[in-house]
Amino acid sequence: MSYFASEASQYVHPEDTSPAARDWWRGAVIYQIYPRSFQDHNNDGVGDLVGITSRLEYVADLGVDAIWLSPVFTSPMKDFGYDVANYRDIDPIFGTLEDFDRLVEKAHSLGLKVMIDQVISHSSDRHSWFAESRLSRTNEKADWYVWADPKPDGSPPNNWLSIFGGSAWQWDGRRMQYYLHNFLVSQPDLNFHNPDVQDALLAEMRFWLERGVDGFRLDTVNFYFHSVGLEANPPVRPEDFNASTAPAVNPYNLQEHIYDKSRPENLLFLKRVRQLMDEYPGTTTVGEIGDAQHQLEIIAQYTSGDDMLHMCYTFDYLGGHYTAAHFADALRTTREKAPDGWICLAFSNHDVVRHVSRWAPHGFEERLTRQAALMLLTMRGSVCLYQGEELGLTEAEIAYEDLVDPYGIEFWPEFKGRDGCRTPMVWQAHVRNGGFSTANRTWLPVPAQHLVHAVDQQDNVEASTLSFYRAVLRFRREHPIFAKGDLDLVETMPEGVLAFIRTHEGQSLFCAFNMTPHDMMVELDAGLALSAAGAPGADAVLAGNRLSFGPYGSYIGHMT
Repeated sequence: MSYFASEASQYVHPEDTSPAARDWWRGAVIYQIYPRSFQDHNNDGVGDLVGITSRLEYVADLGVDAIWLSPVFTSPMKDFGYDVANYRDIDPIFGTLEDFDRLVEKAHSLGLKVMIDQVISHSSDRHSWFAESRLSRTNEKADWYVWADPKPDGSPPNNWLSIFGGSAWQWDGRRMQYYLHNFLVSQPDLNFHNPDVQDALLAEMRFWLERGVDGFRLDTVNFYFHSVGLEANPPVRPEDFNASTAPAVNPYNLQEHIYDKSRPENLLFLKRVRQLMDEYPGTTTVGEIGDAQHQLEIIAQYTSGDDMLHMCYTFDYLGGHYTAAHFADALRTTREKAPDGWICLAFSNHDVVRHVSRWAPHGFEERLTRQAALMLLTMRGSVCLYQGEELGLTEAEIAYEDLVDPYGIEFWPEFKGRDGCRTPMVWQAHVRNGGFSTANRTWLPVPAQHLVHAVDQQDNVEASTLSFYRAVLRFRREHPIFAKGDLDLVETMPEGVLAFIRTHEGQSLFCAFNMTPHDMMVELDAGLALSAAGAPGADAVLAGNRLSFGPYGSYIGHMT
């Protein structure tokens, strides 16, 4: 199957034959694959593209619509692929461009869309663009990155901080200037105020669209522009403090980041991104927005209308609060501040502690796992599932000597970094390294406590977590109301119970969740007539107008 066309405007994905097909992303379920940890084919201890391709039947069998690959581009791997040295090639540890093409072809043959990470707010310092930029102040790419003179005393231009710790400015002795890096020192920020930079990055994206990808996850999409005035960020007011973008131990949280990111100029660039995507019908974008104080306002700006991003995902559910009050507030605020925007929902990903470990009290891990899956897949929005989530994996405990994440190494032990959610996938309980690799040592250790959750221990076991996820995904597909319908919060629930009504094309479903480890009884409005919808895991009992929940119990019913 060929994915190339002589002219970009002539390119059409073979699946995109109707408006509905081109709108596949709205309500889609996307399975995130962290390539280093999914399947190692050449047994060097690191996952690769051939390994991923060999496991795509498993992913398709889950019942998801698409996969999202974390970065596989050429990289020195200081931030494990989120530091790109060549946007148009595959890093040798993952394979080749031909391996990538075969992965896309196999995924498409199984009915799976393919989305890839695009990390364009910054590059690696090994990228040829930066190598040229730092040579002098007058070369062709001199202003492709964010350079600034020191203050008269030699200190950095302002108080901007890096998410990975310390100043966001690094001195370069060749240019006798500082360059901006919102992340690692080895991740210099590109200068989006330069139209040549924008053109170059859009061309890099076009390269992958021409290879047949169905969309992009845009890393740190609100970090693209900075204020050219380099004004100092003000401190955060105590009442506005929020540690959703960085761990609580990071002083990054103490600033209100109004000058170093989330700038209004970004809106025009995102329109250019959408224009590019519209040349390739059936493709989509999902933006990662990291902004503790203004996240929903930015989501509204970035996704409203039909000329911006298709969707963004929110950090509201990637933190530590699993309470009905928090979820209700997030749903309410989303409706108020981004009524026309489209959210991509996730409870876990490669950057946060796995949600079972964040949320479940001891002894209630399995019940919370199942309720969380049912809730996530019945809320309004598209959904991202993170590899291993469907197995009920918990956060792994990684010894300090085994850490590789620079974030965790910097803030250890108060913040242990992201390695605990990035450990290898477990396929077979009684095989070396859980069937991930036959290498003597894998890039991160395979946790012994994960082996009991391996795929071969759960596959075709009716009561398993894996079978439950498959059943819930099947239930979601059978009810388009979840992918396409509206959501109205039920405001009359007692403390600890979250309820909402999903409505689509004249049909309504009532969804209620006891988000506590205690039994609960709810008196429903006398005029509310319900009949159970047969949703997996919806185990609450309806008697008359009373709903009786067990700990982390759920109910989904047709409204008649």
